[in-house]
Amino acid sequence: MSTRTALVTGASRGIGRACALALAADGHKVVLAARDVTKLEQAADEIRAAGGAAFVVAMDQASEDSIKQAFSQAAAAAGPVTILVNNAGITRDGLSMRMKRDDWQTVLDTNLTGAFICAQQAIPAMMKERWGRIINVSSVVGESGNPGQANYVASKAGLIGLTKSLAQELGSRNITVNAVTPGFIDTDMTAVLSEEVRQKMLAGIPLKRFGKPEDIAAAVRFLAGDDAAYITGAVLKVNGGMYM
Repeated sequence: MSTRTALVTGASRGIGRACALALAADGHKVVLAARDVTKLEQAADEIRAAGGAAFVVAMDQASEDSIKQAFSQAAAAAGPVTILVNNAGITRDGLSMRMKRDDWQTVLDTNLTGAFICAQQAIPAMMKERWGRIINVSSVVGESGNPGQANYVASKAGLIGLTKSLAQELGSRNITVNAVTPGFIDTDMTAVLSEEVRQKMLAGIPLKRFGKPEDIAAAVRFLAGDDAAYITGAVLKVNGGMYM
C-alpha cells in the first residue's frame, strides 16, 4: 500500500484516536485534528514511537475558519490530504419539546456542517490526485432514531445522506465516500451513562458486548484502503447487531 496523508477529526480520544493509530499502522502519514492539542500530541507521540509519521493541528469543527486553517496547515506539513475521516462529534441531549435552539444548532453545526466543510476542503486535492477516501463516522442512532437525541440523530442521519450524495458526485474521479455507523462503543462519551442504562443497552446487543474504539477503527482502516476500491455510498454497520 502506498503512503498517503490521512486527516482524522476528533482524534484526541476514543474512536478518532483509534482511527489515527490504525491508519498510521497501515503506513499512512496521519494528521490528528481536534481542539485539545495536548491530547493530540500524546496520541501523535504514540504513533511516532511506533515508527509512524504524525502531525497535529488544532481544529474547532464548529468554525469554518478553523477548519480551513487546519487543512492549510495539514497540507503544508504532511502533503495533500487524500484520506479524510470525519469523526468529530458532540452531543447536547434533551427532549425535543424542551430543546434549546442553541443546543440544536450547535450539534448540527459541528457534526454535520463541520463534516461537510471538511469534505469541501479535502475534495480539490483528491480530485487532483484522482484518488480519495472520505469516511464519515455516523451512528447507529442515525439509522434507528433515539429519544432525547433529536439533534444528534438528525446530524448523524444527515451524514448518511451527505455520504450518498458525495459518493455520486465524486465517483468518476476515483474518490469513494462511505459511512460507518458505530453502535454502543465504550468511550468517554458513553462512560457517563448509569450501570442500569448500560445493562439495558447490552440486553439489546446480540454479540453481548459493547464495542471498542478499535472495532470502528478496523472498519475505517478497511474503507481507507485499496481493498475497498469498489465500495462507495455504503453504510457499514459496526454495532454488534443492535440494529440491523
